[in-house]
Amino acid sequence: MPDRITLERDRHVLLIGVNRPEKRNAFDLSTIEQLAAAYDRLGADRELRAGVLFGHGDHFSAGLDLGEVGPAVAERGPQALAGPGRYDPFGVWGEQVPKPVVMAVQGIAFTLSIELALASDIVIAADDVRFGQLEIARGIMPFGGATFRAPAQLGWGNAMRFLLTAEEFGAEEAMRIGLVQEVVPAPAQLERATGIAAMIAAQAPLGVQATLANARVAREAAEREAVKHLGENVPRVLRSADAAEGVRSFLERRAGNFTGE
Repeated sequence: MPDRITLERDRHVLLIGVNRPEKRNAFDLSTIEQLAAAYDRLGADRELRAGVLFGHGDHFSAGLDLGEVGPAVAERGPQALAGPGRYDPFGVWGEQVPKPVVMAVQGIAFTLSIELALASDIVIAADDVRFGQLEIARGIMPFGGATFRAPAQLGWGNAMRFLLTAEEFGAEEAMRIGLVQEVVPAPAQLERATGIAAMIAAQAPLGVQATLANARVAREAAEREAVKHLGENVPRVLRSADAAEGVRSFLERRAGNFTGE
């Protein structure tokens, strides 16, 4: 299996790189599985205190490789996005990794890129980043946490604007609504994210992890019903005629012709 995810250890920090630049780092099933394994390593290794998630090449990720992942999710449910490990990188369909994750984004950062950002603890963006929650334009719905985390973190109106229109937005708007915490000139985003992770790793590990765990308690309590509802609805939407048209239009690089069926 090719290395869809690279791992590099920098003292107490684990650098996790999405490594499919020839496909704009689109996530196929192997990438999902390897990312989950990387989060398992971050969570289990006592010497690791923080993680940095980034994308190799010019883009963080164009999103899911729908031709492969879409049918798997339609068949197995959205839990297919979590991978087989203990820790779910999205923190939705499995346990969230107990250590802080700093994310660096650049270029295209579509769909699951936003959901990984919402699941991360700090996000550093390059000034060339292009975000887009595009599922609506493909006849489906987000199933990695955006439907409930974006309203909670970004504000209802900000979230609905981008969830329901599939409109792209850049670094300045992402900063305004709180999706990212800092914008830097490309390609400095990885260096800055690694520096912040190193500052976190220099603190007392038990205190950091307890602080993070306590901060998550309120959010997780509010998310439980939303996760249950999402799990019930995603397979139905993915089996729809509109979802099939969305995949066709994506592969044919055209706008979808949706009928509501």
